[in-house]
Amino acid sequence: MDTPSDRPLLRIGELSRRLGVSDHVLRAWESRYGLLQPVRSTGGFRLYSEADEARIRRMQAYLAQGLSAAEAARAALGDGPGTHLPEPAGPAAGSEPCTELRRALDAFDEPAAQAALDRLIAELSLPIVLRDIVLPYLADLGQRWQAGTASIATEHFASNLIRGRLAGLARGWGNGHGPRAVLACPPGELHDLALMVFGIALNRNGWRIDYLGMNTPVEELSRTVDARHPDLVVLAATLPENLEPLVAQLTALARHAPLALAGPGATPEIAGAVGARLLTGDPVTEAGNIQWPR
Repeated sequence: MDTPSDRPLLRIGELSRRLGVSDHVLRAWESRYGLLQPVRSTGGFRLYSEADEARIRRMQAYLAQGLSAAEAARAALGDGPGTHLPEPAGPAAGSEPCTELRRALDAFDEPAAQAALDRLIAELSLPIVLRDIVLPYLADLGQRWQAGTASIATEHFASNLIRGRLAGLARGWGNGHGPRAVLACPPGELHDLALMVFGIALNRNGWRIDYLGMNTPVEELSRTVDARHPDLVVLAATLPENLEPLVAQLTALARHAPLALAGPGATPEIAGAVGARLLTGDPVTEAGNIQWPR
């Protein structure tokens, strides 16, 4: 098994983006616990290695198991690179950090919502926060909006704030040398936050992302596929009606690149007719299940 390299590669901003941990938290863990071991570049910048990144990921996993920060740091420093950690569980929906986030978003309190997200990401891991907190909150908000117990303004405020955080996490996701995925929503589809989460999780697994987003004409998607030669194309929709008229076009597209359909609008019938893979799980889990092409 390959072990993390000690060769310095990353500045702290890139390390922060990869891990979903703010740079001030990383600096605190470096100074308090010696968890990071940077070297100085010739220009005077701190540079961090894959081994630093691996220690932070172990730290996050131990924090998610309930250890204190000091205990988690000691455990992370003592682990070898091949140490197996149990899959951490996310916090309960009614836990204090989750309640703080929901309260802040519902109250249009942007600073408090950002602080709650910072705390959650620092205490847990980014995949857990996305899978077990952000996505369930958005689903619940949509249900409350449909029931008339949440206003359109609340839905727009929360969605735009979360979109901003996701956009920050997505910065640079087209860089690298891994396989390439093109992500899009079909014409008429205006909900793409779950697809953004999928792209962020897929990028953390080494994939490069070309993101076309909501309301993408299939003709434009096909031109992108011809130009970029992706290893995977994912089309996400919330309603079957947004995919059903496109079966013939998507069948042709699937002959040029591996195609997957996702979201509540992607049914087994549509996927079968198109010849596409059907992604039925949550975006973070499905991203983890995508295998690198051979």
